[in-house]
Amino acid sequence: MNYILIHYPKCSTCQKAKKFLDENNVKYTERHIVTETPSFDELKTIIEASGLPVSKFFNTSGLLYRSMNLKEELKNSSDEEKIRLLSSNGMLIKRPILVKKNKVLVGFKEEDWKNEIKS
Repeated sequence: MNYILIHYPKCSTCQKAKKFLDENNVKYTERHIVTETPSFDELKTIIEASGLPVSKFFNTSGLLYRSMNLKEELKNSSDEEKIRLLSSNGMLIKRPILVKKNKVLVGFKEEDWKNEIKS
């Protein structure tokens, strides 16, 4: 099974991740995080597989996150409410996301990605 790279093409970190995958001959399918935003159910599955809290999936440095004042808003939100919000706009989701079956990497940390593609 190939990886799925969920990314935003104009994002410099996503470009680095894609270059890394290409240089390491990793097969993957690309998904544009805005035009093909993951659904609520898909995000729920991805988040569960990652073992990370839902809050780690928010693009906290993004303009939309800040303009919506989500740092305060999310403090009293349930995980379901957070996932619904993430699924409403791909720009709220931290990227890139690398998915393969039950393995998920969020954000691009080259060392983590190296370890993943070796396994």
